[in-house]
Amino acid sequence: MKQLFLLLVLTVAGLVTKAQTSKELIGKWKLVKETKDGVVTEPKDTYQVFVEGGVFQGINGSKSRKGSWTLSPENDYLTIKISIISLKFKVEYFDARKRIISNDKTGTLEYEKVSD
Repeated sequence: MKQLFLLLVLTVAGLVTKAQTSKELIGKWKLVKETKDGVVTEPKDTYQVFVEGGVFQGINGSKSRKGSWTLSPENDYLTIKISIISLKFKVEYFDARKRIISNDKTGTLEYEKVSD
């Protein structure tokens, strides 16, 4: 009985966490680690800003690009579109402070939420 209860609690906790993903994505995120083809780098001054309504801004140093973002219904894929370019990322890990996404073109990107 204890195992069944624990399984139920973990399942509900997992569903609640997934349901909050879109809300928790809103804000400014700093790229802290990039891994591609086994090479790890720590980029400087690179951010992603997510605004309600699907508005996106990518910042790299003094350059900034605006676009849009969407999450899949299961919150397991994030799509970012800037101009005619659209990139679909697999959400590897996500909580209120840390996010890890990946795709074949960019590799694995690790972000930390920053407060403005």
